[in-house]
Amino acid sequence: MISIYISGPAGLVPIDSWQDGCWIKVVNPTEKEIASLVEHFGVWIEFFTDPLDTDERARFEVDEGNTLILIRSPKREPEEAVIPYITLPISIILTGKVIITVTLTEVDVLEEFLSGWVRNFDTRTRTRFALQICYRTALRFLRYLKDINRMSNQIEMNLHRDTTNDQLLGLFNLHKSLVYFTTSLRSNSLMVEKFSYSNLLDMSDEEHDLYEEMVIENKQALEMANIYTSIIMGMTGTFASIINNNVNLVMKLLTSITILIALPTMIASIYGMNIDLPMQHSNFAFLFVIFCALAASSLGLIILVRWKVL
Repeated sequence: MISIYISGPAGLVPIDSWQDGCWIKVVNPTEKEIASLVEHFGVWIEFFTDPLDTDERARFEVDEGNTLILIRSPKREPEEAVIPYITLPISIILTGKVIITVTLTEVDVLEEFLSGWVRNFDTRTRTRFALQICYRTALRFLRYLKDINRMSNQIEMNLHRDTTNDQLLGLFNLHKSLVYFTTSLRSNSLMVEKFSYSNLLDMSDEEHDLYEEMVIENKQALEMANIYTSIIMGMTGTFASIINNNVNLVMKLLTSITILIALPTMIASIYGMNIDLPMQHSNFAFLFVIFCALAASSLGLIILVRWKVL
């Protein structure tokens, strides 16, 4: 699907055909749409097909005056999804006098521009617009990282009350999202480093300041992702150890109870044999057996307590 917008006095304005200064938003294009864009703008077909691969890494390329900025952006999944957050590539193509973005699906960062959340952007200033997309991507990472931290804190509180498999699986899924975030942020960092020693974007002083802010936010997001990953890994290991310890305590208790029950059972079994036994003709034989059983259990209990088994 191809949508075309251009900045106007009241914000983004949808238009029917591309013109100088417009933003061409391409989402999951068909082969016919890709062929049309390649033919009209003379851009490598890989610039359009690479972002359709969910595992494509971030990079920065230039070919015959056309510039490709491919970054990875976070995306919130529906509530019923197993993994709450994933990352997807966004291809930002600067060609001629237009800017083209290509994504596999709708991504949260670009929706910010369409919904009016981002101010002071103009599709006709292509370099600044591209830097703003990268900057908003870093901010979106930071926002979702805070959400992940809040979700992990809630799971931790629930685990203190009751340990269940669902909660541990929830931690595992958050950890997977953080792995995606860490990998994507590291890839983005390597890509934006090329901006510092490349003059191909021809950044103005204002755009260079925006670039510096983007680098700072991206580094902060990467550090936060690493910290939260370590916290969740430590939390998962701690609660796994607690579960194993609780299992060991339960098994120790059940074993001790089995021993205490086995002692009177052994005495009763002996006196149930069809042979001559002491006091078998006495009126106090039953009480004698009961006394021996209780004495054996008491002695076993004292030994277990002294050995700190119970």
